[in-house]
Amino acid sequence: MSGPSGWRAPRGVLVLGASTPLGERLCRALLADPELRAVLAVGKEPRERVRLPEDARLRYQPVDITHARHVHDLLFGPARELGVDVVVDLAMHRANDFGRSVHVQNVESLRWLLSLAERHPTVRRVVFRSYAEVYRVEPGLPSVITEDHPLELSPEAPQWVRDRVEADVLACVKLGLAPGLEIAVLRCAEVLAPHEGSQLHDYLSAPVCLRSAGFDPMLNVLALEDAAEALRLAVYAGGTRGIFNIPGADTLPLSGCIRLAGRLDVPVPGPLLAPAYEARRRLRGGQFSYRINRGRFHLAAVLDGTLALRTLGYAPHDRVVWTNPGR
Repeated sequence: MSGPSGWRAPRGVLVLGASTPLGERLCRALLADPELRAVLAVGKEPRERVRLPEDARLRYQPVDITHARHVHDLLFGPARELGVDVVVDLAMHRANDFGRSVHVQNVESLRWLLSLAERHPTVRRVVFRSYAEVYRVEPGLPSVITEDHPLELSPEAPQWVRDRVEADVLACVKLGLAPGLEIAVLRCAEVLAPHEGSQLHDYLSAPVCLRSAGFDPMLNVLALEDAAEALRLAVYAGGTRGIFNIPGADTLPLSGCIRLAGRLDVPVPGPLLAPAYEARRRLRGGQFSYRINRGRFHLAAVLDGTLALRTLGYAPHDRVVWTNPGR
């Protein structure tokens, strides 16, 4: 996992997905370093809709990364001009988005990014934000998950899982095929925060939470502050490469999540949950789908963060804010 000594701090960082809450938080954390020369923040929204700080070292650029030419022009235009040497990729669609264009942003844009970064004159490091959902959760497998845990490779998995697994595997393969490029893959626990695409956050936004009777699995969730800190540490962990689990500070049963969120916990027969939540989605426009969360709402799955602690110096400190999760 360790690289050569004598590594220097980054001069410029490109953040893809900077218009998300996590992207915004990371940009602020990076700009807290007075030695950092530039942050190139990229999202799809116009600048006036993005809550980024006013800083002479920050440049925001709206880019549609579903086009290979746009990715090329971004890297060999503004990124090269600013001397960007580290790229952080956070640009992943939320769970209920699907279709060809979603797959292109989730997977193909990363493929283009890694291929271009290999021959880029300044980029030397890529930090890819992956997800705990890439791991297989089923009876007989460990409930405490290390980085060598089996991945969810079932063709029956929903697109959001298949895309995340494919992107994760793509980055991991490049680890061995691009020796001149440092790649860090951060498999993050679910970030429980507004507007982060969290299925659990949407689930807890309803006044009544239906839970499968007889099941109360242990969950691990990640605060936005800790997620941003893990990414910041990975940006500065030059000379290191590999796969790192990023757990949160909160590990508790599903019923505990419901209680802390101030919601009513109602156990019901399992077969009723999927149609009930599909009806809720149609009526309220929520994002939560029980079908795509069935596994983790029955079986425990908690990330082991030992490797991230030893290599990146990451340990979760910030607890999730449970009050008023629907806001």
